[in-house]
Amino acid sequence: MSPRLQEKYQNEILPALVEELGRENRLALPRLEKIVVNMGVGKATQEKKLLEFAVDALTQISGQKPIITKSRKSVAGFRLRDGMAIGCKVTLRRQRMYEFLDRLVAVAIPRVRDFRGLSRTAFDGRGNYSLGLSEQLVFPELNPDKFTVTQGMNITFVTSVDSDDEARVLLSLFGMPLKQETSEGEDAAA
Repeated sequence: MSPRLQEKYQNEILPALVEELGRENRLALPRLEKIVVNMGVGKATQEKKLLEFAVDALTQISGQKPIITKSRKSVAGFRLRDGMAIGCKVTLRRQRMYEFLDRLVAVAIPRVRDFRGLSRTAFDGRGNYSLGLSEQLVFPELNPDKFTVTQGMNITFVTSVDSDDEARVLLSLFGMPLKQETSEGEDAAA
């Protein structure tokens, strides 16, 4: 059985994109290609256990085992050597990507304290959107008694289009709570 958001994309979002963008060819319409979730654990240079906690948390959140990211340079000020394990990341595609997006939009983001909407300007100029969460405990699958150390994460949505505006339309149709534009065209200040 396919995920709820994947069916919504096929049945509701694609027809809405055809109408909005004026393209009949389904392959020319924007689509979500992958979601990359990254946890940088800078304190892992002193405490190796923190990296294990981050890997365990990311495994529970994403549903697949993350890879360990290693440093590329030695930085004496941070007590960092070349090749040290300093984080973990996971790349989600297909069903797992849609399931993660569904949980992120429906469950995790509404649990963020003092939430006023996601920035409309966090695009990279090539249609990819990035956001950061300051703590992993907004995901209900994590047990707060086990994960006592607060750990943030970066989430990147990679789309198939090069236009930020088309990617913004796609993500808003998926239900991403982007801030509303003001009359000057800037983000709404709350």
